[in-house]
Amino acid sequence: MIIKNIRVFQEDGHFAPGELYTEGSSLSTASKDDKVLDGRGAYAIPGLTDIHFHGCVGYDFCDGTQEAMEAIADYELKNGVTQICPATMTLPEETLAGIGGEAQKFAQKQARILENCPSSQTGGTPGGSHSSQAGARLVGIHMEGPFLSYEKKGAQNPLYLKKPDIPMFQRLQEAAGGLYRLVSLAPEEPGAMEFIRTLKDQVVLSLAHTTAGYDIAREAFLAGASHATHLFNAMMPFSHRAPGVVGAAFDDPHCQVELICDGIHLAPAVVRAAFQMFGDDRVILISDSMMATGLTDGDYSLGGQAVKVCGPLATLADGTIAGSATNLMDCLRHVVKDMGIPLGTAVKCAAVNSAKSIGIYDRYGSLVPGKAANVVLLNEELEIQSLVYEGELL
Repeated sequence: MIIKNIRVFQEDGHFAPGELYTEGSSLSTASKDDKVLDGRGAYAIPGLTDIHFHGCVGYDFCDGTQEAMEAIADYELKNGVTQICPATMTLPEETLAGIGGEAQKFAQKQARILENCPSSQTGGTPGGSHSSQAGARLVGIHMEGPFLSYEKKGAQNPLYLKKPDIPMFQRLQEAAGGLYRLVSLAPEEPGAMEFIRTLKDQVVLSLAHTTAGYDIAREAFLAGASHATHLFNAMMPFSHRAPGVVGAAFDDPHCQVELICDGIHLAPAVVRAAFQMFGDDRVILISDSMMATGLTDGDYSLGGQAVKVCGPLATLADGTIAGSATNLMDCLRHVVKDMGIPLGTAVKCAAVNSAKSIGIYDRYGSLVPGKAANVVLLNEELEIQSLVYEGELL
């Protein structure tokens, strides 16, 4: 396939007029096929990667069923999120093990579907349905709990909070077939520093749901942590005498930080300030979406706790914010249209940086030959005009 008349996203965050070529399920330097997709001046961006979300369309990843994972993957794909790394909640070990096992089965099933997809063969025909049957690719799991602080638990269930436990994580990683790519933890909890030093080369360690001040957070980053989960949320505030996790993350040039840009979790000025502080190489846009995303207002649940959703706001009974009701593509639109962040910068933080953070940038996250032919065409209003997934026009 040849995709013509487009403004192509470049890896440094700017757009350039050009064309894209697909061969099979990958991007190429040329196409042997004469099939043409006229982009009509659209922005061509890589499919997004959400490394932190919980669910959508009435399902939670922690439901731990194939039905839930299929529905979630289908919704995310339709919204231009072509790779997903959903987050677990604070739950009993046996429950987490079951979720990981089902996730491994789902990832294997997706692989079989895509391997048999017409576009996976050179010269495949675009416009088929095999890729859409697979849904957004499950590329990992984010363990957001149970190794968190009680005081900053947020919407996590306090009944199942635990101290950082290396053998427990290793058991869960085995049950999931190695799918865990990120682990969020509170560095002040007993055993956290040993956890970080031991596992830093096996999984990305992220500071989250924590009462840690600057010194403890700084120690954790020096020990091997390299990520901050939903920056500013569920952590001590950034102030002029107590900079906390935010300040420690700023002082570590290797640390990447997540921002929930749904218009609820962070004020626009804070988002703009975070981009000035960290730059577009270190910010990762996430949705933190829960099961109400894509549905109407009403009563839902997150991690076994009741949640009420009204517009974009999701809260527990005590008023605690419980995830978001906004998908990642809508978050991207929000930062561009309502917060003044350039489109190229937003795409970089929702596609490039996210893929790099979990080690999948060799295949996903940019539009260069050899990578997956996952291309989203956005019109001037940033609505999806066309979607190419694994080389198929959906």
